[in-house]
Amino acid sequence: MSENTSTSTTTGTDATAPLRVAVLVGSVREGRHADAVTDWFLGVARRHGGLDLDVIDLAEVDLPLVMPGWGGTPDPRATAALAGVSPRLAAADAFVVVTPEYNHSFPAALKNLLDWHREEWRAKPVGFVSYGGLGGGLRAVEQLRMVFAELHATTVRDSVSLHGPWSGLGPDGAPRDTAVTEGAAKGMLGQLQWWGRALRTARAALPYQG
Repeated sequence: MSENTSTSTTTGTDATAPLRVAVLVGSVREGRHADAVTDWFLGVARRHGGLDLDVIDLAEVDLPLVMPGWGGTPDPRATAALAGVSPRLAAADAFVVVTPEYNHSFPAALKNLLDWHREEWRAKPVGFVSYGGLGGGLRAVEQLRMVFAELHATTVRDSVSLHGPWSGLGPDGAPRDTAVTEGAAKGMLGQLQWWGRALRTARAALPYQG
């Protein structure tokens, strides 16, 4: 479901330029709930305004699980996959991760994407939309916060947590309790925009020394 939903071609680092947000879809399983959850979130994000949204679906990113050692050369499959995804990550001002919770953690495909990149995450904010069971994916988010801290990214405090999406989502894929979930999404996006614009300005003024 990879797509670029940008509605503006504005570039630059001024505070009024739309924030370029890469939305990472973390699940790659067949029959996943990620499609419905992502579509719902994108609808909220478009109404929020001020965002250029680029959806990166990890089910369409064919990265090998084994990375080359220091100085090694990636195989052709990795080179092709990185050529398709790395520039999009580098161009993003901020990220939103849509993730389920698997065994108290997040999907291996998502960790693989994170590990294949370094500078692309640095000094950029990250927000989360999680789902799964009674915990709503919160344990996956807590582990992702530690990983992104190691990658020199900043995670925003508030996140969106969808509890038991198989019963909490309606036929159209939207959460049944739209007042609560949309409020949470708007709160997270507000924080993401503040940090995204502040850090974009800071990176332009002074390169990040990570």
